[in-house]
Amino acid sequence: MHGHVGADAGVGLVRAHATSQARTGDGPIVTRELREEREARNLRPGATRAHGAGNRAIAEEPDTERTCFERDRDRIVHSTAFRRLAGKTQVVVYPTDHQRTRLTHALEVAQVATSIARGVGANVALAEAIALGHDCGHGPGGHASEDAFDAYLPGGYDHGPWGADVVLDSLNLCAETLDGIRNHSWSRPAPATIEGEIVSWADRIAYCAHDLEDAVHAGIVTEAEIPAEVAEVCGRGRREQLRTFVHAVLRAVDRHGEIGMEPEPAAALAALRAFNYERIYVRPASLAQSRAVVDVLRALVEFYAERPRILPTPVDASPGDEAAVRAAVTYVAGMTDRYAFDKAVGELDWDPTRLPRGIDDGR
Repeated sequence: MHGHVGADAGVGLVRAHATSQARTGDGPIVTRELREEREARNLRPGATRAHGAGNRAIAEEPDTERTCFERDRDRIVHSTAFRRLAGKTQVVVYPTDHQRTRLTHALEVAQVATSIARGVGANVALAEAIALGHDCGHGPGGHASEDAFDAYLPGGYDHGPWGADVVLDSLNLCAETLDGIRNHSWSRPAPATIEGEIVSWADRIAYCAHDLEDAVHAGIVTEAEIPAEVAEVCGRGRREQLRTFVHAVLRAVDRHGEIGMEPEPAAALAALRAFNYERIYVRPASLAQSRAVVDVLRALVEFYAERPRILPTPVDASPGDEAAVRAAVTYVAGMTDRYAFDKAVGELDWDPTRLPRGIDDGR
């Protein structure tokens, strides 16, 4: 268990396997400076280049091996907020083993975004960092959490800005990464980088395809019900849909020099999203689930807003004042689904029959 030292191992070299043949050959260690040189030489003119420690709110020393955007990617992956995405709803609460969570959604968005970024010659590390962090501002229970928290914050609750400005603030991420996370939703201002624009498309491409796949596996819809005009363009399965839409963005960049899609695939993506909304997101069981989520999350916020000193990080504020309410929203928004619902039952004596219902009992 201590590794293997071979006769030709060299001074002090320990190998993982007795039969290791992992000879690297000659070549330089690819340091941050060398990576930055390669980016400057090889990326598309409009791509974002990494520079030193990056544009951060708090100045730091550059890393020896990683570019500033690679460091951002690593910080997000190792953050508590990212790990908690494993316990947060993508479409339905209490997902089965094969249904997406916010974590698997983030990974799939990152896969689509990096495919596009590589294809167009954009900064892959920045696109990946934005994609992995883009949903860290979501509360428990899916998009219904935004409706639950809206009433408690001036200007409402939006998971993009909340993720960038509150949840991930302590990571001291680069301004470009935060901008992409803050503005990935299409209702927001356009991101400042092409990598942010790539993630905006990747998010929509990924959730349209994989939410449909989950719904098919759950028996909510069938592939045969997908409108013919959609299927003719992008197919009926997730793999063909992802391939079609990724290639559509690459083709648009090649022909127009801008991140987007030409009208035919864009219309198919819009129609697929409309189909999902009608048949999955706003079906009666989903609306009932959303109402249950809103009820329980608002009750939790109000409970902690009146008791700010019992929060894990106690707040020296009067019960119910603005600071107490914001602290309560921050705490509840960071919870996983199960933790929030367990807290409601344990702290509020919430009736378990009023909790959101899972896919198997909520159709």
